Amino acid sequence: MRKILNSLVIALLLFANSSCEDKITEIFVANSPIYMSYEDLAKAVKQSAPRNLEKPGKIYFKDNYIFIVEERMGIHIFDNANPASPQNLSFVEIPGVVDMAVKGDVLYADSYIDFIALSLTNLDNITELKRIKNIFPYTLPPYDEDYPLARIDQEKGVVIGWEIKTIRQEVENSYYPIYWEGSMMLDGSSSTYSNSGGISGSGFGVGGSLARFGISGNTLYTVDNMNLHVFDVTTATSPIFYGDFYAGWAIETLFISGNKIFLGTQNGVNIYDISNPRYPQYLSQFWHVTGCDPVVVADTLAYVTLRGGNWCGNTISRLDVISIADARLPKLIATYAMSEPYGLGIDDTTLFVCDGAAGLKIYDAKDPLLIEQNLLANFPGIVAFDVIPLNGHLFMIAEDGFYQYNYDNLNAIQLISKIPVSPSNK
Repeated sequence: MRKILNSLVIALLLFANSSCEDKITEIFVANSPIYMSYEDLAKAVKQSAPRNLEKPGKIYFKDNYIFIVEERMGIHIFDNANPASPQNLSFVEIPGVVDMAVKGDVLYADSYIDFIALSLTNLDNITELKRIKNIFPYTLPPYDEDYPLARIDQEKGVVIGWEIKTIRQEVENSYYPIYWEGSMMLDGSSSTYSNSGGISGSGFGVGGSLARFGISGNTLYTVDNMNLHVFDVTTATSPIFYGDFYAGWAIETLFISGNKIFLGTQNGVNIYDISNPRYPQYLSQFWHVTGCDPVVVADTLAYVTLRGGNWCGNTISRLDVISIADARLPKLIATYAMSEPYGLGIDDTTLFVCDGAAGLKIYDAKDPLLIEQNLLANFPGIVAFDVIPLNGHLFMIAEDGFYQYNYDNLNAIQLISKIPVSPSNK
């Protein structure tokens, strides 16, 4: 924060003459927004040549294809027919993208405030099918925290970046140069499987535990900080927005299991019944100490990681095991200390935990009271973020790239391939 103090020291506070209200003109060094107009945003999606991974985010798998988000830039598509040598097919430029889901041969994603549907029928010619505008909150990308934010004018478009520069602006009854206008937020922030070649026109894929998009039957759910958004995807190529409703505070992730949806929040897990897909019904909330936490579910157990030492506001890092035998009365049955857990995954009784710098940890979770004593494998030296375990095959995204493991033999888990993070080749 030292540069904020320096900026305040050099600020010139000048009161305006003959005004009904006190006004102040401030001059300070700040993060100045770089805008993309709404008109340009609406026509910004396009397919381009394959790119290297630079800052990978969410991961998704369908058929023999891997989708990896390049945060706020676009989506990489890899052909994984041969897991030992995934082929980088193309890159789809989607400004502001954070998450995605695929049903049939249609990919759904966010693009700042808009929801979009893309055709994957021809992977050499990916096109936008539909855009539903103004669905998601106005979101700001990360900024240099050594400097304050200049005023954001939402009428100019979405903020796609920042430049550090001297700002002169007039405000009323304010002396601290951080401004927010309107509703905005900062970025942090049962599936079917097919072995068929190409993107098929049926079924849907699977995402990781950090997902904010999820599909159940003909309904797509997405979450932002407070709201659950519901879409009808009966006709995959023409999604219909049903509406949204308040589902809690500080929501970070969602996980769908059977006829229930589990929302990971900074304060706990909110559980909803989606037997009526269009109108989710609140069942219960499991409270825990404040922390960043995804959740995954297997049968009557939910597994939740809490990560401390960050903006989520606590110093505790742990794995919680929760009984959801009665979804209206979730109960904590075990807690295990962790180093820096992010995402996690469960396949039957095999539990995968991305424990940050402590690496990937794999446990036999058959007895939820003895998980810590049943560590099957540990892959340290990898800053692991999220996983998708699927039929003996593990997909993992980490700080330095995308990994694939074979865990058919839990006594001899093998690395199959890695797609490394590389400098830009644009």
